[in-house]
Amino acid sequence: MGTMEVESARLSECLFAAGACVHVERGDLPTIHYCLTGSGLIIVDGETVIELVPHMLVVTPANTSIEIVAGGSPFGRSRSGPGSIKKSIFVPGSVHPYEIGEGEASLALVCGCFHAVYGPGLDLFASLASPIVEAFDAYDQLDQVMSYAMVELATHEIGGGPMASALFKLVLLTLLRRCLTSSNHWVERFSLLTDPPIAHAFAEMASRPAADFSVQSLCRSVGLSRSAFMARFTAAFGESAMSVLRRLRMRHAANLLAANALSIEQVALQAGYQSRSSFTRTFRQHYGTVPSDYRSEAKRVLVAYETEDSGAQTD
Repeated sequence: MGTMEVESARLSECLFAAGACVHVERGDLPTIHYCLTGSGLIIVDGETVIELVPHMLVVTPANTSIEIVAGGSPFGRSRSGPGSIKKSIFVPGSVHPYEIGEGEASLALVCGCFHAVYGPGLDLFASLASPIVEAFDAYDQLDQVMSYAMVELATHEIGGGPMASALFKLVLLTLLRRCLTSSNHWVERFSLLTDPPIAHAFAEMASRPAADFSVQSLCRSVGLSRSAFMARFTAAFGESAMSVLRRLRMRHAANLLAANALSIEQVALQAGYQSRSSFTRTFRQHYGTVPSDYRSEAKRVLVAYETEDSGAQTD
């Protein structure tokens, strides 16, 4: 779990009046919803209905539409009626809470989207097919952690982004710990975390992507036979160890290229490739572009971001 990182997170507090609802359309990232107070429903893709109670945590897959209905509203309320809101208005990360509907709030949620990876290569929630629903309590203090993360995201001070990601990571780690004790079916998605030898092998590859790994060396390092290792690794990741290693190396190379501190030949070596041509060919297959063009685009995006950020601070 120590190799998990949160690369981005946008969170907002949403306050719903009784009977109010919000419709969030499909997005590229999974969404997270934590119930602070009150009750209501989350309806995923118009089919799966999840009852919200305080300290309930819900993670919904990417590319799913979501409707959130505060308590007091009959099921099936018109989405175009009073109190509804479209995704174009709902942008997680606002410094002020979103107030939905009229009257006193009967439901308070922390809502947002995020991207989390295990090591530098595995998107933990990319293949999530159905919602994760887990009940916590006040003792877990997730409401406080969520609040701190939102404050850091909203202040735009130096280090706020990394601090918010670190806080949000605590939330996800608390959720993933449930893999060890929960009987809910969603824990099967994170079987890797309950298979120490396979997790150890992955952590080795993630920390040293340039090393000369082979299936045989990985088997020896974790004390498994070749057949057992291959079967358990594929069950955890959905692909072979060498395929995962290649993705780890390409992700590492992409980060080095974006940092713009090493030559492409040096990046190739750091990614475990002795030949620049072999590295370039594999990189193109993975990212659809050659390393030099990837570096140029990363620089362009960074300049654009810094320009926009400095303009925002001036305003």
